[in-house]
Amino acid sequence: MRTWQVERRRRTRHLIELGGLVIKAGIVDLTADDRATIYGAMLWITAKLQSHEGEHARHLWAAKGRQAFDTERQEEQQSSRM
Repeated sequence: MRTWQVERRRRTRHLIELGGLVIKAGIVDLTADDRATIYGAMLWITAKLQSHEGEHARHLWAAKGRQAFDTERQEEQQSSRM
């Protein structure tokens, strides 16, 4: 496989995973799939991260994300045991 094909597949997978996070977070349902609203929210996140509060926000959001992943993993493990 050519290098550009490998890179294209890697990029495609990355974009699919990011889209999955948007869906997993419930953003698509909560915005009725309004792309302008979703994009606006992402721009707000960008501005927040670039502000003087950026590092604090990054730490809070990362902790919340890790907690959600951990909770999901625990729930999956419990349901697989049943």
